[in-house]
Amino acid sequence: MTNEFKAGDKVQWESSQGTVHGTVKKKLTAHTTIKSHEVAASREHPEYLVVSDKTGAEAAHKGSALKKA
Repeated sequence: MTNEFKAGDKVQWESSQGTVHGTVKKKLTAHTTIKSHEVAASREHPEYLVVSDKTGAEAAHKGSALKKA
């Protein structure tokens, strides 16, 4: 089962510090770099650029790692 999200969706994900809440900024469908981290996103395997509500940090996550908040 794949999870589909759109810009503006409120989501949560697990990190080493616990549950993080944030917002989807955009769907990534092409290879990109975020803070020197290579993101191997594609149309077949999209990832989502999310912004943490608490810190404002951006990160890319697969849809399977995100849940609607």
